[in-house]
Amino acid sequence: MHKLWLSLAQIIAGAAIALAALFALDKMIPGLLPSGPSGSVTIREVADGGGAPRVASFADAAQKSLPSVVNIFTSKEVRTPTNPLMNDPFFRRFFGVPPQSSTQRVANLGSGVIVSEGGYILTNHHVVEAADEIQVALPDGRNLDATLVGSDPETDIAVLRVNKDGLHPITFAKPDTTRVGDVVLAIGNPFGVGQTVTMGIVSALGRSHLGINTFENYIQTDAAINPGNSGGALVDAGGNLVGLNTAIYSRSGGNLGIGFAIPVSILRQVMDDIVRNGAVVRGWVGIEVQDITADVAESFGLASTRGALIAGVLRGGPADRSGIRPGDVLLAVDNQAVTDSSSLLQLISALKPGDAARLRVLRQRAEVQVDVRVERRPPQPREN
Repeated sequence: MHKLWLSLAQIIAGAAIALAALFALDKMIPGLLPSGPSGSVTIREVADGGGAPRVASFADAAQKSLPSVVNIFTSKEVRTPTNPLMNDPFFRRFFGVPPQSSTQRVANLGSGVIVSEGGYILTNHHVVEAADEIQVALPDGRNLDATLVGSDPETDIAVLRVNKDGLHPITFAKPDTTRVGDVVLAIGNPFGVGQTVTMGIVSALGRSHLGINTFENYIQTDAAINPGNSGGALVDAGGNLVGLNTAIYSRSGGNLGIGFAIPVSILRQVMDDIVRNGAVVRGWVGIEVQDITADVAESFGLASTRGALIAGVLRGGPADRSGIRPGDVLLAVDNQAVTDSSSLLQLISALKPGDAARLRVLRQRAEVQVDVRVERRPPQPREN
């Protein structure tokens, strides 16, 4: 009997040693032993040191870009009549009072970005629109008079120049490299309190159909943008310019976490045209278009909503002379597909005046090729 108990104790001790060895091997080789009943979820967990990078501060990015962002102050004279009786001919003749009017200066403020050592500065058109005087306040406290090189109301971009060398130009990010989720800093002069940096992320790209400007392709960000930030810099975590702060979505006039910036791809193209030609030269064919909704597609008997519906053709314009008709659906411009009215506007405006463009249209369910001689887009009235 004693030998039986001794043998049993040895078996139990051996099993314990084997079990301990298996647990040790499982620690060294995860997954060797089953971790739960069948049907359990196996998850992947980040290894030590493989988590998100810890960024203690964006001070380096701010320090790099802050010297390139300026405050812009504009003013213009507005003449307003005094009491209407003072300008009434009978009243003036009876009392011997000469015609009177009062003149006051209306001030505006915004921001701008230095883009060259030679003194070129980017800002918004609406910041300097109709200004009689433009002053630029540098981050070091110096004030400089600025002249307007040119502006483009349809993208809300203006180029200024100051007579000062040795400025600190900003570094441009490469076009079309910004991604949703990228950390960005908005730099400007909100409410005139002075240079301010706010932080957020890129919350969307390619925003259009907002009714802000004719040509829209905005970066959307939740970095705080407020009145006075217009024309300031939107920079990435490396301090490089990715956009020009332009507008906010707000019901109260303050920041609600939705701001819009013009991307560098548009900034560079418009700036180069203004510096070279004094204005932006765009193509034009004389048509009015609208998006094709599901209801429009059904009423016109269209199989899809792709393309843009030609709602009107200017009489005597390039499209009219080429045989384009209202009701045609424009599918492509020089073999570049048209997705909606906004993309069509971009494609047409990119054409060079004087060149011939081949338009592919859908007419009575048949595709037709039409060649149109492109003209220069005339100035468009700005809606207030």
